[in-house]
Amino acid sequence: MQEKEKIGYLESTCRNIYPQDSSYRDKAKARLDQLTMPHWALGDLMDLAVDLAGMTRSMTPPVARKKMVVMAGDHGVTAEGVSGYPAEVTTQMVHNIMNKGAGINALANKAGAEVLVVDMGAMDTFEGIKNAPGFLSKKIAQGTQNIMVGPAMTKTQAVMAVEAGIEIASALAVDVDVFGTGEMGIGNTTPSSAIAAVVTGKTVEEVTGKGTGIDDEQLTHKVGVIKQAIAVNKPDAKDGIDVLTKLGGYEIGGIAGLILGAAALKKPVVVDGFISTAGALIAYLIEPFVRDYIICAHKSVEPGHSFMQQKMHLRPLFDLNLRLGEGTGAAFAMHALEAATAILTDVSTFAEAGVSQKE
Repeated sequence: MQEKEKIGYLESTCRNIYPQDSSYRDKAKARLDQLTMPHWALGDLMDLAVDLAGMTRSMTPPVARKKMVVMAGDHGVTAEGVSGYPAEVTTQMVHNIMNKGAGINALANKAGAEVLVVDMGAMDTFEGIKNAPGFLSKKIAQGTQNIMVGPAMTKTQAVMAVEAGIEIASALAVDVDVFGTGEMGIGNTTPSSAIAAVVTGKTVEEVTGKGTGIDDEQLTHKVGVIKQAIAVNKPDAKDGIDVLTKLGGYEIGGIAGLILGAAALKKPVVVDGFISTAGALIAYLIEPFVRDYIICAHKSVEPGHSFMQQKMHLRPLFDLNLRLGEGTGAAFAMHALEAATAILTDVSTFAEAGVSQKE
């Protein structure tokens, strides 16, 4: 009964996800066509302005109140030696973020974005900070199971993880205009690579990178682990919950839910790098219209990232050779949203400025 109720809640959220509003897209494009500059001279920023108008149903898209949601989770597959760092670094980095000493803190601060850390499935219980401002516990379990030998989680746990993300979006929405996705979980490029291979149809070799900086020998081993995980679990590439159940992480499920929740609320969600995009792919499999609310921040160094973006028919705003995660790329991209909105609202048209147009 509990599982049926959870799935019902997820389905009800998906029923509230609609494409962008074409009338606002048309109005935004009409204004941008008449701005005092050569036609579409600000390129992708103008495309982004059209998207923001369509997402928010507004010619003055609200983007000032920004929230970076950093999902944390541990992974049983780290036992296979797929990461360059020990599993306890997940806990240590959560504390670093809470102490405002991480990359995400620096970039979010400059972007005027608040940071919320969510424990989706870390090994640690975080007793010392579980009630601290900027920390939220939605723990499903203390880490996933080892995907090399079986499913990462049960189907019920997968649905719970996605629903937890939806609940976070709903709870924060009253004070948030734009969501940004982030994550912290040692070993999480391994399930993300597995998800990328299954959903995009690319080979494991094509989508798997060095993550935290493993060497070539370790990369070969990582590829073998991922191949066995896919062979053992046989996920259904068209079923987001099945893919999450068999391969995912709790933070990946939480990110998927956050994106679904944001889309249902007609709020933009800026998706960070490789792991965040694995979460976006899960959300996209569950409800394809969710892509209308996703803004891809950047193209990661991880080779599978662009394939995942292509699967959703989305293009990244930047290519800066980023590979940190945590939400850093999404935090940086928040500046682009401010810029795109300013172009739409602050630049005069030829008629407003009394400037002669091109003959």
